Amino acid sequence: MRIKRTIRRAGTTRRTRLLAVATGLAAAVALAVPAANAVTGGSAAGTTGVSAGSGLAALGDVVQGAGVAGTAWRADRGSGTVVVTADGTVSAAEIAAIERAAGPRAGALRFERTAGRLSPQLSGGDAVYTGGARCSVGFNVTGGGAFYFLTAGHCTSGSSTWYADPSGTTVVGATTGTTFPSRDFGLVRYTNPSIPVPGTVGTADITGVTNATVGMPVTFRGAVSGVRSGVVISLNNTVNYGSGQVVNGLIRTNICTQPGDSGGALYSGTLAIGILSGGSGSCAGGSGTSYFQPIIPALSAYGVSVY
Repeated sequence: MRIKRTIRRAGTTRRTRLLAVATGLAAAVALAVPAANAVTGGSAAGTTGVSAGSGLAALGDVVQGAGVAGTAWRADRGSGTVVVTADGTVSAAEIAAIERAAGPRAGALRFERTAGRLSPQLSGGDAVYTGGARCSVGFNVTGGGAFYFLTAGHCTSGSSTWYADPSGTTVVGATTGTTFPSRDFGLVRYTNPSIPVPGTVGTADITGVTNATVGMPVTFRGAVSGVRSGVVISLNNTVNYGSGQVVNGLIRTNICTQPGDSGGALYSGTLAIGILSGGSGSCAGGSGTSYFQPIIPALSAYGVSVY
């Protein structure tokens, strides 16, 4: 599938918010997520829960300390458990190792499976390019009289100059901020005045930002997967992508995403919600598991706003 996003020039009288990318510039940036249908697997939670608050947080720390790549987890205060999602690369032995690390609290772990591999990888295609990698533009933002776009921090990490084409002939802008791992957002300043930077995501005019809530209907737009709809499944997820890349505070949805979508925009109606961090599976089946960095912390960190 070949999907291009183009950014129309932002007029001086037009205040809009945009997710994607410029004249002849594909808007969506690629982060890797073969979306997968989550299936129950691993061991089931025991009947003994853990008290909410510090008890669940401590158990989450145990899961992180086990260091198993391809896992994501969140606290379920209602049941007093920590729900651990394991991708297709996680073995039964690794799940058992997490349980052993939890010791007497292992009964408060609930395991589930998701197909594919949780990953923040990048891939090539119609989008913005840097150092041989491709990513999707998230939301266009402004601050201090300058224009920028937000994307995933794993995209901007180690990257300085961004281009509209894979051959690197048309400069788009320069990285001015990266937060990754722990969180996953980055900021790129537009330096090419010939590139229009409107404030829309496709045909959707973004007029504000908001926090996600469980059950919220959401829409995603990425360079590879195009426009996809789904709902928010859970909040405050932590994902271990491996190699020390652990990201906290992520939104989980049932939207399928694919390599090349990284940094793409999650929104609800006219409100910006988040930026694609990673996921697993593929869109062949039409559903998946994807994780998003909430946008509000990114805006606050860089002192920028949608327009």
